[in-house]
Amino acid sequence: MIYVGIDISKYKHDCFICSNTGEVIVENLSFENNQKGFQQFADLLKPYDNSNVHIGLEATGHYGLNLKLFLEKNNYSFMEFNSLLIKEFAKSLTLRKTKTDKVDAFIIYQKLVSVPYKPNSKLFYHIYSIKSLSRLRETLVKQRSKYLIQLTNILDILFPEFKPFFSNHFGSTALFILNKYKTTIKIANMKDFESISKNSHGRFPYSKFVKLKDLAKNTIGESNENFEFQLQSVLNLYFEINSEIDSIDKQISTIIKDLNPPTLSIPGIGVISCASIISEFGDISRFDNPGQMLSFAGLEPGIIQSGTMLANGKMVKRGSGYLRHTLMNVALVVISNNCTFYDYYYKKRSEGKCHRVALSHVCKKLIRIIYILETKHIQFDPSLIK
Repeated sequence: MIYVGIDISKYKHDCFICSNTGEVIVENLSFENNQKGFQQFADLLKPYDNSNVHIGLEATGHYGLNLKLFLEKNNYSFMEFNSLLIKEFAKSLTLRKTKTDKVDAFIIYQKLVSVPYKPNSKLFYHIYSIKSLSRLRETLVKQRSKYLIQLTNILDILFPEFKPFFSNHFGSTALFILNKYKTTIKIANMKDFESISKNSHGRFPYSKFVKLKDLAKNTIGESNENFEFQLQSVLNLYFEINSEIDSIDKQISTIIKDLNPPTLSIPGIGVISCASIISEFGDISRFDNPGQMLSFAGLEPGIIQSGTMLANGKMVKRGSGYLRHTLMNVALVVISNNCTFYDYYYKKRSEGKCHRVALSHVCKKLIRIIYILETKHIQFDPSLIK
């Protein structure tokens, strides 16, 4: 058996290669992050059977993506380690503060031989694609929210009565009217009720149309050419980013429906949420039990023990913030779609736990169910939940 520890960086990678008998094959080798460097690394492994090569590397985001795809294309498996685990493992080996790329490669090799080998999933490329798309979508959604805040600030000057007038403050009808008429003078004199009614699918009655015109005529807002220009600019940016989010949603839906993960069968978990959960967890077969998934998501409580004292601390919140955010949001929807989840939430609330803490318990229950569905490849059955 051949063990390979690789330390990944942006422009080059360092590796340490050793056999299971302790024979050092390559002690210090740096190869560039390009085709020539990859081929140099592959040539070192040519004498050995692919199934006898165990490769370990640190999870470093997109820096190692091309190398991982190269390994997958050449039928080599690899195992990724959380950066925090490598850091703590290194501390356990020595008190010296020596950190170089070559030392890191050797430490990753040592970590690799000290644990059971759990190679990457064959769906690595698809999972990474969904993960990158989901994270990009999250970034764009946050930016879209900032544009809505900017719209609010501008309207507070131009037309402060506009936003409170709509129950869904910035729904499609409100944005349609803003984008079409732009100024209070034009809104006060608007006559095209049919187009607004059509856009709202009949949910914007004529009485509200007349009332909005009256509000525009009697607004305390200040007409200002510069703020009107800002309003149009922010609206343009909002609609542009909204269009990009729609495109990403379609791409994610295409991939996740092809994979058809069992998690998608849980009522309350939609395509986008499912994509985020599945991609952030990655290959769930890597986890030996649901507790490891809880730890990965940062949803487990810290444990404080000293002498005779033993207590649970706050949620550790390590791991993927994207995953934790998605699970907490999904839990809100799940409790309204399944009586067992709701009863469990209500039970925690009746025990004196606040809303967020009770919701975190629902997340833990949800993770346990996801673990069973994904590892046993079965669909969700509400009758089997206790």
